Amino acid sequence: MLHSDDREYKVVTKRIRKKDAMQLVTGQPVYVDDITPSDCLVVKLLRSPYASALIRNIDTSKAYLVPGVEAVYTYKDVPNQRFTVAGQTFPEPSAYDRLILDQRLRAIGDPVAIIAAETLEAAEKAMKLIKVEYEVLEPVLDPHKAKDNPILVHPEENWKALCPVGADNKRNLVAHSEDSHGDVEAEFAKCDEIVEGTYHCKANNQAMMETFRTYCEIDTYGRLHVISSTQIVFHCRRILSNALGIPKSKIRITKPRIGGGFGAKQSVVSEIYPAFVTWMTKKPSKIIYTREESQIVASPRHEMEVTVKVGADKEGHIRAIDLYTLSNSGAYSEHGPTTVGLSGHKSIPLYSNNLKAHRFTCDVVYTNVQAAGAFRGYGAPQGIFALESAVSELADRLHMDPVAIRELNMVREGNIMDAYYGETCLSCSLDRCMEKAKEMIGWDEKYPYRDIGNHKVRAVGMSIAMQGSGISGVDVGSATVKLTEDGQYSLVIGAADMGTGCDTILAQMVAECMDCSIDDVTVYSADTDFSPYDSGSYASSTTYVTGMAVEKACAKLQKHICRIGAEMLSLAEDEVEFTSAGVTATADPDKKVSLLDIATKSMCGNCETIQVTESHSSPTSPPPYMVGMCEVELDRETGEIKLIDYVGVVDCGTVINENLARVQTEGGLAQGIGMALYENVTYTDKGAISENSLMNYKIPSRLDIGNIRVAFESSYEPSGPFGAKSIGELVIDTPCPTIADAIYNATGVFIKEVPFTPEKILEAFEQHAK
Repeated sequence: MLHSDDREYKVVTKRIRKKDAMQLVTGQPVYVDDITPSDCLVVKLLRSPYASALIRNIDTSKAYLVPGVEAVYTYKDVPNQRFTVAGQTFPEPSAYDRLILDQRLRAIGDPVAIIAAETLEAAEKAMKLIKVEYEVLEPVLDPHKAKDNPILVHPEENWKALCPVGADNKRNLVAHSEDSHGDVEAEFAKCDEIVEGTYHCKANNQAMMETFRTYCEIDTYGRLHVISSTQIVFHCRRILSNALGIPKSKIRITKPRIGGGFGAKQSVVSEIYPAFVTWMTKKPSKIIYTREESQIVASPRHEMEVTVKVGADKEGHIRAIDLYTLSNSGAYSEHGPTTVGLSGHKSIPLYSNNLKAHRFTCDVVYTNVQAAGAFRGYGAPQGIFALESAVSELADRLHMDPVAIRELNMVREGNIMDAYYGETCLSCSLDRCMEKAKEMIGWDEKYPYRDIGNHKVRAVGMSIAMQGSGISGVDVGSATVKLTEDGQYSLVIGAADMGTGCDTILAQMVAECMDCSIDDVTVYSADTDFSPYDSGSYASSTTYVTGMAVEKACAKLQKHICRIGAEMLSLAEDEVEFTSAGVTATADPDKKVSLLDIATKSMCGNCETIQVTESHSSPTSPPPYMVGMCEVELDRETGEIKLIDYVGVVDCGTVINENLARVQTEGGLAQGIGMALYENVTYTDKGAISENSLMNYKIPSRLDIGNIRVAFESSYEPSGPFGAKSIGELVIDTPCPTIADAIYNATGVFIKEVPFTPEKILEAFEQHAK
């Protein structure tokens, strides 16, 4: 396929409406609970009221007396084979530390019993009649005290780690790693200014509109068919196989539309329980998590404490960075070993232009609180908040504009990014992003702040960010492209469109490659029986990785079509060319055969397939980049902060569909603003989560996010489809450090823990004023 900055695209780069838009806006039945029968068994879970406990006795006899109760299962009824629910490529870096039901309970909300009944009312009534005798144990709630604590969260002997990530259940360690380049101490010794600080990011909940939900049935051939709101159909199949102890060939996973995921559904949160019920009873069943369950027993962002040290010479050249992350994985390990890496590997490389040495060390620990998982950004927001805040403080110490210190040090095309696995930056327009953002926010006129009277000031702040495009050397994307009987195309993928629009993006690529309208491309996705293997929709991989599979499949399909067309024209294959209408003789454009005729010919006396499947995996993960700038209004008397304006300028390579890229950016910024200003997870001294509903877990409304404005400054990534990189996760990374910088410019104080509540701001400002 042709790769050129100057190529004139017909479909790619155009603002095309999502292919499923009308289904969604007209309320068609597209989600799990819309398309599953209402007369199936209802599954509910009795959950632990204790952060750490052993079940000494459990009596389910009275539950069975409730009319309509089909089954009640306890830890005595499930396989004693541990697994992980993390949706990751095998072998998973996350330890195998779960059972479907366990005698040892490790967090409030851990499942104690599975109840299946004909109605929700019967299930809930039966749940209340189960009698449990608990031995309450002392929990480990403080991540600072978890490592090498004599109290073990996972003392069991059948715990196992498949990958060498530094995990040790006898030390409460989910993972440990150390990475460095150059002589860090020697470089710090040469620095004229050094900034050190510790930054705390609490857990955040994805709070997607559709809670976790799954329906299961036995198909015609006695196989388990699981219909679930999941991002990872193939990983889900493997996880259920491990949990239930049945072959993967006995399981089919399909995904309808997803009502939001943001990483929460990269873990198998709800699927195991109805799957177990259906496999045992051979009856259809479903589970629908309540909002409270989705808040307290889900897969939120990892709480991280990041300690960073940054040194520079007096001209502002950043020479050394030392970063240590302590990550709280909660009661189970899923995604713990992998999220923590991004806190360093997606922050330190931002300063590859002058950096002489870096060190990145991390510990991930078990505690007796809700297990964490994947959430948009996947560890990068925590690390970028810390490092970017430290760089802004360094700029202040050196009496430099925070923009200027970044322009001096930020990564450029051609830089080798030692802290990013040694990759070379081949596409980067951060300089143009910075210039555009400054212009949009009016940085030079507004920096650092303006006093508007009545104890209020308006201040600006900024930061930069990077992410990745899939997991290099790991993620696999696949696509099947077929010429249909009427001369159009079908695209079959394993990636899951979770509202991001990947079905549309990939269809645009088919339309561009095959020179047709996007309306001529029908998309089928995420069914383990029919889709080609795909790692899943996570790690910002779909456009970049699966998109290349689409390109490769289309190129191969063109050759197959040309072979059939050449035969029909009695010509050699090198004497014809593919066109939007079919196949044409190169020497005589009037000699041609249509796609419809080729499709018809393929069904009679033909040995050339008109259906092609291609896979792609990239040895690199080219980063997209972003500059965020904001203006806030802050009341120095009350600490109240209002976001007035937020500007995000993105380099995601070639923008495949600006409509979808724009809403991705706006939505990610809104989530990042929520993380920075509103969203808070707190625990009682017993390990219970206080924010167990959307009444007390505050996510921002449209009125809370100010005026969000988005622009794109494209680079061209030679390894990506049509020059594209990712965008999905990058866009959540800048709000925390950007708003922290604005608060500093307004008050003279850096707030080092999110969310930045008025209480924290006022307390810090008053202490600074003294």
